[in-house]
Amino acid sequence: MNSSEAVNIQNNKKPAYSPIEWAEKACEALMTKFEPELLPPDRFHYHQGVFLSGMEKCWKETQNSDYYDYLKRWVDSQVLEDGSIKKHKPDELDDIQPGVLLYNLYEQTGDERYKAALHYLVPLLKSWKTNASGGFWHKEHYPNQMWLDGLYMAGPIAVQFGKAFDANEYFDMMTYQAILMAKHTKDHVTGLLYHGWDETKESSWADPETGLAPEFWGRAIGWYPVALLEMFEHLPEDHKDKAALVEILQDLLIALINYQDPATGLWYQVVDKGAQPDNWLENSCTSLYVHAIAKAVRFGYLDAKYLEYAWKGYQGVIDTLKFDDNGNVVIGQICIGTGIGDYAHYIARPTSENDLHGAGAFILMCVEMSQAAKAG
Repeated sequence: MNSSEAVNIQNNKKPAYSPIEWAEKACEALMTKFEPELLPPDRFHYHQGVFLSGMEKCWKETQNSDYYDYLKRWVDSQVLEDGSIKKHKPDELDDIQPGVLLYNLYEQTGDERYKAALHYLVPLLKSWKTNASGGFWHKEHYPNQMWLDGLYMAGPIAVQFGKAFDANEYFDMMTYQAILMAKHTKDHVTGLLYHGWDETKESSWADPETGLAPEFWGRAIGWYPVALLEMFEHLPEDHKDKAALVEILQDLLIALINYQDPATGLWYQVVDKGAQPDNWLENSCTSLYVHAIAKAVRFGYLDAKYLEYAWKGYQGVIDTLKFDDNGNVVIGQICIGTGIGDYAHYIARPTSENDLHGAGAFILMCVEMSQAAKAG
């Protein structure tokens, strides 16, 4: 950090960093806070997975080996020499997701333990518990509950497995999950997706007629298009479900634009209720939406005119950033993890600073906006 940057930070005036520099600042803030082996929680879990997925993308963009070494150290602390996972919950989709980190490590090193770990994790999905329609339970102790989050946890890793190991059955498996979720959670008035769906209508939160969750929760909606776009990187272009999923993606992202706060560029914790005085603007969902909009433009699924909304959201998040006394960036306004509930439940959720899924979403956003900036 040079002297002018230090003065700016001391006065809480943000330096004019580029998107990739903001991604690096976030990586470095978390690297300063945690040795990789101590990233919480103490198991193989999506909190580390989303953060390190962002870091992996940052490494690919910058070629800074510190990022590669850091994420490798965490994976190596969790994946044993025989490819087994030291500690995880094999009946929760959340603990499948970090396996996406194994592909690049296997490609870079040729270490067979990474391949063995993938061949343990992904086939768990073949015997996953499902509702009557074949939809994955989010967790064993949440019978019949499908959550939007689940597509991010299982979709990208499974579709990439299909491509990497000629296991085409995973393409159909995950496109089916994506379409089933959209079919049952989409609200045709707003175009948004409800947080979850219980086909049996037995969950405490389930609508007695539809089985739907009561609200549109910000971050859950974000995982879904981010997952689709990751899946599209490995799904065959001519797959029978690709066109339907592209249409679902387009409809959702265009619907979300209607709920962007015009003053700040951010989105609300409960997306469609920005007029409620106790609702609040949330950074992790905003970061995921910005990432998805910009990536959809880059892949040709959205017109370039939609980048305007991505840049507005990006700047809105940047405007909320602060720095600690050591000059590390502080990302706030992040909802901590949450189950499904009513409006009051989501609004009462505490916020955190620099938590892993918030920082991960922020890094994903910044790396994607760096691509947008380079494309002009």
